[in-house]
Amino acid sequence: MLKGIDPLLSPKLLATLRAMGHGDEIALVDGNYPGLEHGRRLIRLDGHGVIPVLDAVLSVLPIDDFVPQAIFRATVRQDRDAVDPVHAEMIECCARHVPEIKVVPLLPAEFYERVQQAHALIQTSEPRLYGNIILRKGVIYPKV
Repeated sequence: MLKGIDPLLSPKLLATLRAMGHGDEIALVDGNYPGLEHGRRLIRLDGHGVIPVLDAVLSVLPIDDFVPQAIFRATVRQDRDAVDPVHAEMIECCARHVPEIKVVPLLPAEFYERVQQAHALIQTSEPRLYGNIILRKGVIYPKV
């Protein structure tokens, strides 16, 4: 345990987040997602839902503000505009941490392709379908 660090951030996850560079992406996925098949580096956080894990990751991970889009969520099948309750919670969580960055919906083929290219994948036990999100790491600006 560490002071000021969410206990959901396991040693392996903290090391992975720290090792990521600017522009690297990490996917947080639900319990049904084919994580072993799609993840270059798989981190399991069994027993936890995607929203608490997202909140913990966003407490330490800077999000990329060099690009127009840096946070991506899964869609309900081919419906880019549908916002399931899990998506609404993701959007709300992201807005608390990085209000200036919008969550962009990606259709399944686009989402899967992006996950397969991601630096790492966090498999949660989220039971809700389509509870998947990708975060693009930003930078920590020097203090002036």
